[in-house]
Amino acid sequence: MGSERIMRIKGVIFDMDNTLLQSRIDFHGMKSEIHKYLVELGVAPSALPLQKLTTSMLIDQAVLSGRMDAASMKQMWNIAKKYEIAGMKNAELEPGARKLLDFLKDKLRLVVVTNNSGEAAETALSENGISSYFDLVVGREFMGRMKPEPDGFVYVAEKFREELAVQDWLAVGDSWIDRQASEAAGIEFVAYRPEADKWNAAGVQPGNSIDQWSEFFHYLK
Repeated sequence: MGSERIMRIKGVIFDMDNTLLQSRIDFHGMKSEIHKYLVELGVAPSALPLQKLTTSMLIDQAVLSGRMDAASMKQMWNIAKKYEIAGMKNAELEPGARKLLDFLKDKLRLVVVTNNSGEAAETALSENGISSYFDLVVGREFMGRMKPEPDGFVYVAEKFREELAVQDWLAVGDSWIDRQASEAAGIEFVAYRPEADKWNAAGVQPGNSIDQWSEFFHYLK
């Protein structure tokens, strides 16, 4: 495969968990513990339908409530970070990810947008020897609101606006929140190994999708 195959797309925005890296983050445990903490604070009701909320949506509701001070915000984020660091420890790359990154490096702008903390993301990428592939890693610290809101993608588009237009980007991720966020920012999306039950429960369809990284080259033609 030669560089002549890369024509229209000038930048790729990757999700991290279960897209680039095989995440072992206990998202259910994280969401449950954060919910318990918010209930104790009187910020969230105990009867929330947690199965319909992602952790980021739960946190978003808490932040928007206006009832959390700096200390309680810090504690909430520390709970999330605890699960992230534990879940990303010794995480391995998704099959074919390094080969793809080797091919794309120095040809396209490569960015990671993740709801994880920047610290956890940088550590996981570094441990797998791929942090140098990326021009930018956008953790939740750079977002006003996390995915499924588009803030992270808007941040990337603005960061590179002198060089790339919004239509020059292609985003890829495993979750429906990735698609919802990227498309809200006007960025084309490809789903990586989408789990049908989770997407259906959210009422979102994957659209264009791939089951392995070798198929991604099709979208670079």
